[in-house]
Amino acid sequence: MAASMRMRNTLTLFSSTDDVLCHRVRLVLAAKGVAYDLVVVDPQNPPEDLVHLNPYHSVPTLVERDLVLYAAMVVCEYLDERYPHPPLMPVDPLSRARLRLAMLRIEHDWIPQVQAIQLGNKQQVEAGRRRLKELLIESLPLFKVSKFFLNPEMSLADCAMAPIIWRLQSLGVSLPKDGKVIEDYGSRIFRSPGFVRSLTDHEKKLRELPL
Repeated sequence: MAASMRMRNTLTLFSSTDDVLCHRVRLVLAAKGVAYDLVVVDPQNPPEDLVHLNPYHSVPTLVERDLVLYAAMVVCEYLDERYPHPPLMPVDPLSRARLRLAMLRIEHDWIPQVQAIQLGNKQQVEAGRRRLKELLIESLPLFKVSKFFLNPEMSLADCAMAPIIWRLQSLGVSLPKDGKVIEDYGSRIFRSPGFVRSLTDHEKKLRELPL
């Protein structure tokens, strides 16, 4: 392993400054209270260490000694199993499967819209905003089911959803008329010390933290 990778903590996370997938992993780490070294990178110009470690040169990438993990879902599930307290998945198989499906939908349906708004041309930005608002409207009943997303306690699904809700204002996406339930959901998570710790300096400027 390269000399620059000899950090003081067991874990090292390669992350960009503003990315919902990276933020998702940082939120899991913060919820677990795990110390780690953060290496901020430009995904368009990955450093040599990242190129060497990850064949896709992508972020987030997590390194623990000789273990290298990439893809947010893989990293988050590993962290939840590696550091079991507090647990971020329910115990029973049915609830776990339901939350895994929800996270899959977030990755396949929601995140591409965020990326289109952040990186696309004018037409893609407008289409992404329109579709993201449609997804918010379609999901209103899900935010009413429990205190957190489909679960009475904070879970990995919240770690996937909350970074998107945090960015809505900066993405130019307004909540639907009856979206107070989403606003309340966001406020519950945004007030937590773990969420605040998960934010980069850039992400802190995307919106104001609730009082």
